[in-house]
Amino acid sequence: MPAVDQTAIQAQLKRFQYHMRWLSGRLAGVGAIKIVAIGSSTTAGEGDIVPYPQRLERALRASFPGRNFDVLNRGVGGEEAPDELRRIQGDVLGEKPSVVVWQVGTNAVWKNQDLDATAGAIQRGLAIFANELMDVVLMDLQYVPAVLTPPMEERAHRMVALIETAASRAGFPVNVFHRFALMKQWHEAERISFDRMVDPTDPDRLHHSDWSARRMAEALANTIAIAATVGS
Repeated sequence: MPAVDQTAIQAQLKRFQYHMRWLSGRLAGVGAIKIVAIGSSTTAGEGDIVPYPQRLERALRASFPGRNFDVLNRGVGGEEAPDELRRIQGDVLGEKPSVVVWQVGTNAVWKNQDLDATAGAIQRGLAIFANELMDVVLMDLQYVPAVLTPPMEERAHRMVALIETAASRAGFPVNVFHRFALMKQWHEAERISFDRMVDPTDPDRLHHSDWSARRMAEALANTIAIAATVGS
């Protein structure tokens, strides 16, 4: 695999705004730590690319030797927040996780869905999570050609902003994993081509490549580890 251009500026991870108190408490105890990942194809997996939840589990186990993390994949390809809202009770709350990672927004942009309706569904989902004993992470869009064409790019930026607003208005700590901004840094600062970032078998130029799925999962694991052990 080609090395990252060492003359380029390395992408900088944006730390979570809030300390992950529930995960921190579980790390102080014993036993397996359960995380639920809910979302669409980024979560479920697409083609032959290993999805990020499996990679996140491995990365967290490597970050915390001797601790057993179980990352449950509750992704369904093609869904968006209004669909996932109907699955929250069974797929998330029923599992009683310490952390939920909710990946949202891409299909609303890509499928030309109502962005305000998507934001409303995210807000209703966060209201359901509000009184649960778990940390909540929203993952925003991927930065890929499919959502960066002239008709799509404005919608993509608006969806990113709506996700940030939903988190800030939740009334309890909700962290955002800024995937869109991170991938933009890979492309613009590290000079990583879209050919490397996007699945080469995907004609829509929408889905993660093996390289970017791995790197995204590692970045998420690092961000979670910092938020659980150091705080913001």
